Amino acid sequence: MKITIVSGFFLPVPTVAGGAMEKIWHRLAREFAAAGHEVTYFSRRWPGFANEERLDGFRMFRLPGFTHTRSLPRNLLLDLIWGTRVFRRLPPADIVVLNTVALPVWLPRLKPAAGRVVTVLGRMPKGQCRLYGGVHRVVATSEAVRAQVRRENPRLEARTRVVPNPIDWSLHQRDRRAASPLTIGYVGRINPEKGLELLLGAAARLARRTDLPDWRLRLVGPQTVAEGGGGADYVAGLRALAADAGERITFSAPIYDPAKLADVYASFDVFCYPSLAAKGEGLSVAPIEAMAAGAVPVVSALDCYDDVIRHGANGLVFDHRADDCVEQLADGLAGLLADAGRRRRLADQARQDARAFDYGVVARWFLDDFATLAAGRR
Repeated sequence: MKITIVSGFFLPVPTVAGGAMEKIWHRLAREFAAAGHEVTYFSRRWPGFANEERLDGFRMFRLPGFTHTRSLPRNLLLDLIWGTRVFRRLPPADIVVLNTVALPVWLPRLKPAAGRVVTVLGRMPKGQCRLYGGVHRVVATSEAVRAQVRRENPRLEARTRVVPNPIDWSLHQRDRRAASPLTIGYVGRINPEKGLELLLGAAARLARRTDLPDWRLRLVGPQTVAEGGGGADYVAGLRALAADAGERITFSAPIYDPAKLADVYASFDVFCYPSLAAKGEGLSVAPIEAMAAGAVPVVSALDCYDDVIRHGANGLVFDHRADDCVEQLADGLAGLLADAGRRRRLADQARQDARAFDYGVVARWFLDDFATLAAGRR
Protein backbone atom coordinates (compact mmCIF):
# COMPACT_ATOMS: atom_id res chain seq x y z
CA MET A 1 0.00 0.00 0.00
CA LYS A 2 0.91 3.65 -0.38
CA ILE A 3 0.49 5.36 2.99
CA THR A 4 0.85 9.08 3.71
CA ILE A 5 1.19 10.40 7.28
CA VAL A 6 0.72 14.06 8.24
CA SER A 7 1.89 15.50 11.58
CA GLY A 8 0.82 18.76 13.19
CA PHE A 9 2.24 22.19 12.51
CA PHE A 10 4.47 22.96 15.48
CA LEU A 11 6.85 20.04 16.17
CA PRO A 12 9.42 18.28 13.96
CA VAL A 13 10.07 14.64 13.20
CA PRO A 14 12.34 13.13 14.49
CA THR A 15 11.22 14.40 17.89
CA VAL A 16 14.17 16.57 18.90
CA ALA A 17 11.66 18.99 20.45
CA GLY A 18 9.22 16.44 21.87
CA GLY A 19 5.68 15.52 20.91
CA ALA A 20 3.95 12.26 21.79
CA MET A 21 1.97 12.03 18.54
CA GLU A 22 5.06 12.84 16.50
CA LYS A 23 7.03 10.14 18.30
CA ILE A 24 4.26 7.58 17.86
CA TRP A 25 3.66 8.16 14.16
CA HIS A 26 7.36 8.35 13.33
CA ARG A 27 7.77 4.89 14.83
CA LEU A 28 4.62 3.58 13.13
CA ALA A 29 5.91 4.92 9.81
CA ARG A 30 9.07 2.87 10.34
CA GLU A 31 6.97 -0.20 11.13
CA PHE A 32 4.86 0.27 8.00
CA ALA A 33 7.94 0.77 5.80
CA ALA A 34 9.63 -2.30 7.31
CA ALA A 35 6.52 -4.32 6.38
CA GLY A 36 7.07 -3.38 2.72
CA HIS A 37 4.70 -0.45 2.31
CA GLU A 38 5.50 2.83 0.54
CA VAL A 39 5.31 5.54 3.19
CA THR A 40 5.43 9.33 2.80
CA TYR A 41 5.58 11.60 5.85
CA PHE A 42 4.90 15.36 6.20
CA SER A 43 6.20 17.24 9.23
CA ARG A 44 7.35 20.71 10.23
CA ARG A 45 10.52 22.19 8.72
CA TRP A 46 13.27 22.44 11.34
CA PRO A 47 16.85 23.81 11.52
CA GLY A 48 19.40 21.12 10.78
CA PHE A 49 16.92 18.85 8.98
CA ALA A 50 16.69 18.51 5.21
CA ASN A 51 13.48 19.73 3.61
CA GLU A 52 13.25 16.44 1.72
CA GLU A 53 15.06 13.19 2.51
CA ARG A 54 14.85 9.43 2.74
CA LEU A 55 14.50 8.59 6.44
CA ASP A 56 14.11 5.20 8.15
CA GLY A 57 12.83 3.59 4.96
CA PHE A 58 10.29 6.26 3.99
CA ARG A 59 10.13 9.65 2.27
CA MET A 60 10.10 12.73 4.51
CA PHE A 61 8.86 16.13 3.39
CA ARG A 62 9.23 19.08 5.77
CA LEU A 63 7.13 22.19 5.21
CA PRO A 64 7.21 25.57 6.99
CA GLY A 65 5.27 25.34 10.24
CA PHE A 66 4.54 27.54 13.24
CA THR A 67 5.27 27.90 16.95
CA HIS A 68 2.53 26.84 19.34
CA THR A 69 0.76 29.72 21.11
CA ARG A 70 -1.45 30.18 24.19
CA SER A 71 -4.45 31.10 22.02
CA LEU A 72 -6.70 28.27 20.83
CA PRO A 73 -8.27 30.36 18.03
CA ARG A 74 -4.81 31.33 16.77
CA ASN A 75 -3.62 27.72 16.91
CA LEU A 76 -6.67 26.65 14.91
CA LEU A 77 -5.87 29.30 12.30
CA LEU A 78 -2.28 28.07 12.10
CA ASP A 79 -3.56 24.51 11.74
CA LEU A 80 -5.74 25.66 8.84
CA ILE A 81 -2.78 27.29 7.09
CA TRP A 82 -0.65 24.20 7.72
CA GLY A 83 -3.35 21.95 6.29
CA THR A 84 -3.51 24.09 3.15
CA ARG A 85 0.25 23.79 2.65
CA VAL A 86 0.15 20.03 3.10
CA PHE A 87 -2.89 19.70 0.83
CA ARG A 88 -0.96 21.13 -2.11
CA ARG A 89 1.83 18.56 -1.75
CA LEU A 90 -0.07 15.37 -0.95
CA PRO A 91 0.77 12.57 -3.40
CA PRO A 92 -1.68 9.93 -4.63
CA ALA A 93 -1.96 7.15 -2.04
CA ASP A 94 -4.20 4.42 -0.71
CA ILE A 95 -4.33 5.81 2.85
CA VAL A 96 -3.66 9.27 4.28
CA VAL A 97 -3.34 9.56 8.08
CA LEU A 98 -4.03 13.03 9.50
CA ASN A 99 -2.91 14.33 12.89
CA THR A 100 -4.49 17.72 12.20
CA VAL A 101 -7.80 19.46 12.89
CA ALA A 102 -8.91 21.24 9.71
CA LEU A 103 -7.55 19.10 6.89
CA PRO A 104 -9.98 16.16 7.44
CA VAL A 105 -12.87 18.56 6.77
CA TRP A 106 -12.18 19.14 3.09
CA LEU A 107 -9.55 16.62 1.99
CA PRO A 108 -11.98 13.73 1.21
CA ARG A 109 -14.00 15.93 -1.16
CA LEU A 110 -11.29 18.05 -2.75
CA LYS A 111 -8.51 15.48 -3.23
CA PRO A 112 -9.84 11.92 -3.19
CA ALA A 113 -6.68 10.69 -4.93
CA ALA A 114 -4.80 11.36 -1.66
CA GLY A 115 -6.35 8.16 -0.33
CA ARG A 116 -8.86 6.99 2.23
CA VAL A 117 -8.76 9.56 5.04
CA VAL A 118 -7.87 8.34 8.53
CA THR A 119 -8.09 11.08 11.17
CA VAL A 120 -6.41 10.48 14.53
CA LEU A 121 -7.91 12.00 17.68
CA GLY A 122 -5.15 12.00 20.26
CA ARG A 123 -7.11 14.44 22.42
CA MET A 124 -10.79 14.94 23.14
CA PRO A 125 -12.52 16.45 20.09
CA LYS A 126 -14.00 19.89 20.61
CA GLY A 127 -16.73 19.96 18.00
CA GLN A 128 -14.69 19.27 14.86
CA CYS A 129 -16.22 15.82 14.38
CA ARG A 130 -19.43 17.51 13.26
CA LEU A 131 -17.49 18.50 10.13
CA TYR A 132 -15.81 15.13 9.55
CA GLY A 133 -18.62 13.49 7.61
CA GLY A 134 -16.34 12.59 4.69
CA VAL A 135 -13.56 10.79 6.58
CA HIS A 136 -13.29 7.04 6.18
CA ARG A 137 -11.85 6.14 9.59
CA VAL A 138 -11.74 7.94 12.95
CA VAL A 139 -9.06 6.64 15.31
CA ALA A 140 -9.92 7.35 18.95
CA THR A 141 -7.20 6.72 21.52
CA SER A 142 -9.71 5.65 24.20
CA GLU A 143 -13.34 4.69 24.69
CA ALA A 144 -13.89 8.11 26.26
CA VAL A 145 -12.77 9.77 23.02
CA ARG A 146 -15.03 7.46 21.00
CA ALA A 147 -17.99 8.42 23.19
CA GLN A 148 -17.31 12.10 22.51
CA VAL A 149 -17.07 11.42 18.76
CA ARG A 150 -20.49 9.73 18.94
CA ARG A 151 -21.98 12.70 20.79
CA GLU A 152 -20.64 15.15 18.22
CA ASN A 153 -21.48 13.12 15.11
CA PRO A 154 -23.47 9.89 15.47
CA ARG A 155 -22.90 9.15 11.77
CA LEU A 156 -19.25 8.43 12.56
CA GLU A 157 -20.06 5.63 15.00
CA ALA A 158 -19.51 2.80 12.50
CA ARG A 159 -16.32 4.39 11.19
CA THR A 160 -14.68 4.90 14.60
CA ARG A 161 -12.16 2.49 16.11
CA VAL A 162 -10.41 2.67 19.47
CA VAL A 163 -6.64 2.26 19.11
CA PRO A 164 -4.60 3.18 22.20
CA ASN A 165 -1.33 5.03 21.93
CA PRO A 166 1.43 2.44 21.40
CA ILE A 167 4.75 2.18 23.21
CA ASP A 168 8.09 0.44 22.73
CA TRP A 169 7.52 -2.23 25.37
CA SER A 170 10.89 -3.94 24.87
CA LEU A 171 12.78 -0.67 25.33
CA HIS A 172 11.45 -0.42 28.87
CA GLN A 173 12.41 -3.93 29.95
CA ARG A 174 15.44 -3.02 32.06
CA ASP A 175 16.85 -4.36 35.29
CA ARG A 176 15.42 -2.62 38.32
CA ARG A 177 17.39 -2.60 41.53
CA ALA A 178 16.01 -1.77 44.95
CA ALA A 179 17.10 1.76 45.67
CA SER A 180 16.76 4.40 48.35
CA PRO A 181 15.18 6.86 48.30
CA LEU A 182 12.04 5.66 46.58
CA THR A 183 11.11 7.84 43.63
CA ILE A 184 7.73 9.20 42.60
CA GLY A 185 7.91 10.43 39.02
CA TYR A 186 6.01 12.54 36.53
CA VAL A 187 6.84 12.90 32.82
CA GLY A 188 4.83 15.30 30.69
CA ARG A 189 4.16 18.93 29.99
CA ILE A 190 4.53 21.24 32.99
CA ASN A 191 1.15 22.75 32.30
CA PRO A 192 -1.86 23.79 34.45
CA GLU A 193 -4.11 21.14 32.88
CA LYS A 194 -1.88 18.37 34.24
CA GLY A 195 -2.92 18.88 37.88
CA LEU A 196 0.59 19.24 39.23
CA GLU A 197 -0.62 21.49 42.05
CA LEU A 198 -2.47 18.46 43.42
CA LEU A 199 0.68 16.35 43.24
CA LEU A 200 2.78 19.00 44.98
CA GLY A 201 0.11 19.44 47.63
CA ALA A 202 0.15 15.69 48.26
CA ALA A 203 3.96 15.75 48.41
CA ALA A 204 3.82 18.44 51.08
CA ARG A 205 1.56 16.18 53.16
CA LEU A 206 3.91 13.23 52.68
CA ALA A 207 6.86 15.35 53.78
CA ARG A 208 5.19 15.98 57.14
CA ARG A 209 4.85 12.27 57.87
CA THR A 210 7.51 10.44 59.84
CA ASP A 211 6.32 6.88 59.18
CA LEU A 212 7.38 6.60 55.53
CA PRO A 213 10.60 5.41 53.94
CA ASP A 214 12.80 8.05 52.33
CA TRP A 215 11.33 9.29 49.05
CA ARG A 216 11.80 11.86 46.31
CA LEU A 217 9.57 13.41 43.63
CA ARG A 218 10.93 14.19 40.17
CA LEU A 219 8.99 16.14 37.52
CA VAL A 220 10.35 15.90 33.98
CA GLY A 221 8.99 17.87 31.04
CA PRO A 222 8.84 21.02 28.95
CA GLN A 223 7.98 24.28 30.68
CA THR A 224 7.84 26.94 27.95
CA VAL A 225 4.64 27.88 26.15
CA ALA A 226 6.24 27.09 22.79
CA GLU A 227 6.78 23.50 23.95
CA GLY A 228 3.31 23.18 25.45
CA GLY A 229 4.26 24.12 29.01
CA GLY A 230 2.66 26.71 31.23
CA GLY A 231 5.42 29.32 31.01
CA ALA A 232 7.82 30.90 33.48
CA ASP A 233 5.23 32.40 35.86
CA TYR A 234 3.36 29.13 36.18
CA VAL A 235 6.54 27.16 36.85
CA ALA A 236 7.62 29.73 39.46
CA GLY A 237 4.32 29.14 41.26
CA LEU A 238 4.91 25.38 41.22
CA ARG A 239 8.39 25.84 42.64
CA ALA A 240 6.93 27.89 45.45
CA LEU A 241 4.52 25.05 46.25
CA ALA A 242 7.39 22.55 46.06
CA ALA A 243 9.23 24.43 48.78
CA ASP A 244 6.73 23.01 51.30
CA ALA A 245 8.31 19.58 50.76
CA GLY A 246 11.87 20.80 51.30
CA GLU A 247 14.53 19.48 48.95
CA ARG A 248 12.70 16.30 48.04
CA ILE A 249 11.28 17.73 44.79
CA THR A 250 13.25 18.38 41.60
CA PHE A 251 12.26 19.76 38.20
CA SER A 252 14.12 18.40 35.16
CA ALA A 253 14.28 19.54 31.55
CA PRO A 254 12.42 17.43 28.97
CA ILE A 255 14.20 14.34 27.67
CA TYR A 256 13.55 13.47 24.05
CA ASP A 257 16.01 10.63 23.48
CA PRO A 258 13.96 7.41 23.86
CA ALA A 259 16.74 5.40 25.52
CA LYS A 260 17.52 8.16 28.04
CA LEU A 261 13.84 8.62 28.77
CA ALA A 262 13.53 4.86 29.35
CA ASP A 263 16.30 5.18 31.95
CA VAL A 264 14.25 7.85 33.69
CA TYR A 265 11.13 5.68 33.76
CA ALA A 266 13.21 2.79 35.11
CA SER A 267 14.24 4.96 38.07
CA PHE A 268 10.63 5.50 39.16
CA ASP A 269 8.91 3.30 41.73
CA VAL A 270 5.60 5.15 41.38
CA PHE A 271 4.39 7.24 38.45
CA CYS A 272 1.79 9.93 39.14
CA TYR A 273 -0.19 11.58 36.33
CA PRO A 274 -2.87 13.76 38.00
CA SER A 275 -4.31 15.33 34.85
CA LEU A 276 -7.39 17.55 35.12
CA ALA A 277 -7.97 17.78 31.36
CA ALA A 278 -11.33 16.03 31.04
CA LYS A 279 -11.98 17.93 27.81
CA GLY A 280 -8.46 17.47 26.49
CA GLU A 281 -6.87 14.20 27.54
CA GLY A 282 -7.35 11.38 25.04
CA LEU A 283 -5.03 8.82 26.62
CA SER A 284 -1.54 9.96 27.52
CA VAL A 285 1.30 7.69 26.53
CA ALA A 286 3.42 8.50 29.60
CA PRO A 287 1.49 6.34 32.12
CA ILE A 288 1.65 3.37 29.74
CA GLU A 289 5.41 3.78 29.26
CA ALA A 290 5.82 4.00 33.03
CA MET A 291 3.79 0.82 33.46
CA ALA A 292 6.01 -0.98 30.94
CA ALA A 293 9.05 0.13 32.95
CA GLY A 294 7.67 -1.36 36.17
CA ALA A 295 6.38 1.74 37.95
CA VAL A 296 2.96 1.74 39.63
CA PRO A 297 0.68 4.26 37.88
CA VAL A 298 -1.42 6.64 39.99
CA VAL A 299 -3.84 8.71 37.91
CA SER A 300 -6.83 11.00 38.25
CA ALA A 301 -10.32 9.68 37.57
CA LEU A 302 -10.53 10.74 33.92
CA ASP A 303 -12.61 8.39 31.79
CA CYS A 304 -9.80 7.87 29.29
CA TYR A 305 -7.73 5.94 31.85
CA ASP A 306 -10.47 3.32 32.29
CA ASP A 307 -9.12 1.49 29.23
CA VAL A 308 -5.72 0.93 30.84
CA ILE A 309 -5.64 1.33 34.62
CA ARG A 310 -7.75 -0.72 37.02
CA HIS A 311 -7.78 0.61 40.56
CA GLY A 312 -6.20 -1.83 42.97
CA ALA A 313 -5.25 -4.28 40.20
CA ASN A 314 -2.50 -2.57 38.19
CA GLY A 315 -2.47 0.93 39.66
CA LEU A 316 -4.43 3.47 41.67
CA VAL A 317 -7.05 6.05 40.72
CA PHE A 318 -7.99 9.06 42.85
CA ASP A 319 -10.99 11.34 42.43
CA HIS A 320 -9.55 14.66 41.30
CA ARG A 321 -13.00 16.26 41.51
CA ALA A 322 -13.51 15.54 45.22
CA ASP A 323 -13.04 18.17 47.90
CA ASP A 324 -10.44 15.93 49.55
CA CYS A 325 -8.60 15.04 46.32
CA VAL A 326 -5.19 16.09 47.68
CA GLU A 327 -5.71 13.94 50.77
CA GLN A 328 -6.81 11.01 48.59
CA LEU A 329 -3.71 11.33 46.44
CA ALA A 330 -1.41 11.67 49.43
CA ASP A 331 -2.93 8.60 51.12
CA GLY A 332 -2.61 6.55 47.94
CA LEU A 333 1.03 7.50 47.46
CA ALA A 334 1.80 6.90 51.11
CA GLY A 335 0.30 3.42 50.95
CA LEU A 336 2.51 2.52 47.99
CA LEU A 337 5.64 3.94 49.59
CA ALA A 338 5.03 2.07 52.83
CA ASP A 339 4.07 -1.34 51.40
CA ALA A 340 6.80 -2.80 49.19
CA GLY A 341 4.89 -6.02 48.57
CA ARG A 342 1.79 -4.26 47.30
CA ARG A 343 3.92 -1.94 45.22
CA ARG A 344 5.65 -4.90 43.60
CA ARG A 345 2.39 -6.75 42.86
CA LEU A 346 0.78 -3.75 41.20
CA ALA A 347 3.95 -2.97 39.23
CA ASP A 348 4.26 -6.53 37.92
CA GLN A 349 0.67 -6.53 36.71
CA ALA A 350 1.04 -3.07 35.18
CA ARG A 351 4.12 -4.19 33.25
CA GLN A 352 2.30 -7.23 31.84
CA ASP A 353 -0.77 -5.21 30.88
CA ALA A 354 1.36 -2.63 29.07
CA ARG A 355 2.67 -5.29 26.71
CA ALA A 356 -0.59 -5.17 24.75
CA PHE A 357 0.30 -1.62 23.66
CA ASP A 358 3.57 -2.52 21.94
CA TYR A 359 4.24 -0.89 18.57
CA GLY A 360 4.32 -4.21 16.77
CA VAL A 361 0.83 -5.13 17.96
CA VAL A 362 -0.67 -1.74 17.11
CA ALA A 363 1.11 -1.48 13.74
CA ARG A 364 -0.35 -4.83 12.65
CA TRP A 365 -3.83 -3.67 13.58
CA PHE A 366 -3.41 -0.47 11.56
CA LEU A 367 -2.11 -2.30 8.50
CA ASP A 368 -4.99 -4.76 8.56
CA ASP A 369 -7.48 -1.93 8.86
CA PHE A 370 -5.75 0.10 6.14
CA ALA A 371 -5.92 -2.90 3.81
CA THR A 372 -9.67 -3.15 4.40
CA LEU A 373 -10.17 0.57 3.73
CA ALA A 374 -8.01 0.46 0.60
CA ALA A 375 -9.86 -2.57 -0.74
CA GLY A 376 -13.16 -0.73 -0.27
CA ARG A 377 -11.77 2.19 -2.26
CA ARG A 378 -10.76 -0.02 -5.19
